[in-house]
Amino acid sequence: MIRHESNRIDPKRRATIDYKKKQFASATYAQQEYPHRLNIYQIPPTAEIRLEEFEQWAIDRLRILAELEACMFRNRTPAETSDHIRPLLEKWLRLDPNSSSAQGCTDPRLHDQRRKDHYSHFILRLAFSSTEDLRRRFARVEGALFRQRFQVESARERQDFVASLNFDWEAVEEHEKRTFAQNFLNATPNLKKSDLEDGTWVKVDFETVPELVEGRRVFVKAGKAYVPSKEQMSIVLAGFHDRLEQGLELTARALPRLDEDDRLSPILDHLSKNFATPDSSLSDSDTTLPGAPITALSIDHLSQHFPLCMRNLHMNLRKNSHLKHFGRLQYTLFLKGLGLTMEDCLIFWRQSFKLITDDTFNKEYRYNIRHSYGDVGGDATRRGRGYSPFSCQKILTEHPPGSGESHGCPYRHFSVDNLISLLQTIGVPDREVLRGVKDDVEKKRYHIACNRVFEWAHTSELQQVKADYSWKATELDTIVHPNTYFKRSYLLKSGLNGETGRTQGIQMEM
Repeated sequence: MIRHESNRIDPKRRATIDYKKKQFASATYAQQEYPHRLNIYQIPPTAEIRLEEFEQWAIDRLRILAELEACMFRNRTPAETSDHIRPLLEKWLRLDPNSSSAQGCTDPRLHDQRRKDHYSHFILRLAFSSTEDLRRRFARVEGALFRQRFQVESARERQDFVASLNFDWEAVEEHEKRTFAQNFLNATPNLKKSDLEDGTWVKVDFETVPELVEGRRVFVKAGKAYVPSKEQMSIVLAGFHDRLEQGLELTARALPRLDEDDRLSPILDHLSKNFATPDSSLSDSDTTLPGAPITALSIDHLSQHFPLCMRNLHMNLRKNSHLKHFGRLQYTLFLKGLGLTMEDCLIFWRQSFKLITDDTFNKEYRYNIRHSYGDVGGDATRRGRGYSPFSCQKILTEHPPGSGESHGCPYRHFSVDNLISLLQTIGVPDREVLRGVKDDVEKKRYHIACNRVFEWAHTSELQQVKADYSWKATELDTIVHPNTYFKRSYLLKSGLNGETGRTQGIQMEM
């Protein structure tokens, strides 16, 4: 006789689907509650949102993460980072505590803030799970953001949040406190007897809190670290990092399924590119500079305020009386962003191309300049506006320069020796700055290298505006657009207030 295995499916009966293979089942959508301001992002959101919200929320969070990473690269202290990031959080990713509302966590305003924070984290998790480098960077800056929020949380709300996490730690009993009281006082810096008696202590595996063990800030016995309440942030951060890294790994495995959705893939791809240098565009008000003489005749004088990419184009134009196509396009749009009119731009290029005749200029170059301004060509929606000035991200990632071309970003496309030589040519002799630029370039932190040079060139002016509080912190964030570089440099050197114009805003160019 043939023995039938008990686990073999009877072909005449309907097979029961394994619960692990239900990825094609209909999704269930639910609104999530947010009892705490802090979030360790364990549960993915499932409610529906609009595609516009999907994109804008991710962009707003990306602004914060980019600034946090810039603070890390510039070796800012935790206090300086906190002062710098606080107004940006208020503007782009505001999260108010439960105590700010009489209704507590049920207030619709608080719910909307926390919903945006929840969704934006998981959207960026999708965007930054594709490679090991992106996952590592994302985990690092998200951990820094969580630390910032955890530190400013009130003691009561922090305690309620920690209690809700169900971490695998063990409370220290009273008899243990009495037994090891002197060891606690000796091993924990600045610990008072009142903290020992009233505070809550937990014990965890010492590998969980390596920074506390390394700094000799906890008592360790039999493989357990005894952690006081004031140091429990290290445990929470370790738990946050562990869960985030596991989540990123799972997200990376699920990414191939998203390739079938042509709505999300372009957005996620663009976001991942913007993590290197956030994309930026200028509004009409960003080109307004009170009293600035933006004419064809003033460009040579104003070039002292240009970023290195545009300074290089200007120097090559003056040297060779010519630029190739992408160089002309990049420089023309930059000048347009300064507020140079189309008529003055035509005069500027005609005077710069002094080795050719009027007839050649009109036939080969005039139309392209007018096209950049939107005076000719293009569709009805673009007519009259033309193209936007290139952001740092666009210059870094599109149309790398070839032989004989001068466009692009010198920090990205020049050899280190040629870059250092160019910086010395324009008046940057400081060896410490040049060493920092070289280190940034080797680590592919091109926009940080550019900001380093800007800060060196405007050291006294930046110190002055910070001392007298005439510029807000949001007006001194990381520069990610050549036109913002020029505007900020011009305002600082002219002694004008930063409120005369708005700083750049990140906007996706789809």
